[in-house]
Amino acid sequence: MSAATQSKLSTALPLVLTRAALSGAALECAAGLVSVQEVVSALAQVGFGIEATRVLAHALPKREAVWWACMCAAHTAPPDLPEADRKVRELAENWVRQQNMDFARAAMEEAKRAGFQSPEAWAGVSAFWSGDSLAPAAALTVPPPPHLTGVAVAGAVALASVRTDASRQLQRLAMFLQSAQDIAVGGHGRLPPEAT
Repeated sequence: MSAATQSKLSTALPLVLTRAALSGAALECAAGLVSVQEVVSALAQVGFGIEATRVLAHALPKREAVWWACMCAAHTAPPDLPEADRKVRELAENWVRQQNMDFARAAMEEAKRAGFQSPEAWAGVSAFWSGDSLAPAAALTVPPPPHLTGVAVAGAVALASVRTDASRQLQRLAMFLQSAQDIAVGGHGRLPPEAT
């Protein structure tokens, strides 16, 4: 794999593995591997798809990780997606395009309205946790801990993988991993809406 292919997966593997909070069995699969890509591939091959998505959620840069959460959420969104969920994903996507704290704060407010129950809500939380401050606009800056984006993105991806039909989880996770890998090399990572 070329250096260009790995350019966006530049977070050090030991830090990624710590932040991803993998189980002992998943960590055993990662033992001796030296790159995020190798770990993701090894985990996916032995059925640790969720763990593989957690690794990528922490390995991608924040902007790309939030976009990935949005793409996964959009893929499994039902036709009757509630307005609050649609709006929060739109705000998170707007944050990806501009990294503006107004979008990040608005995404968090919509995530609250959505009840923190959907992949879209957690995509919105990931945008907020990727911003400059957890504090209100007029307050002193309170930088978010760096691992929070990955936590929210991993939550969004996990929720999207089981939404409405948990029997599709393995197929969805495979598509989500391909999407993240595309994003990691500069692609859009877009996934078509899932056929119902």
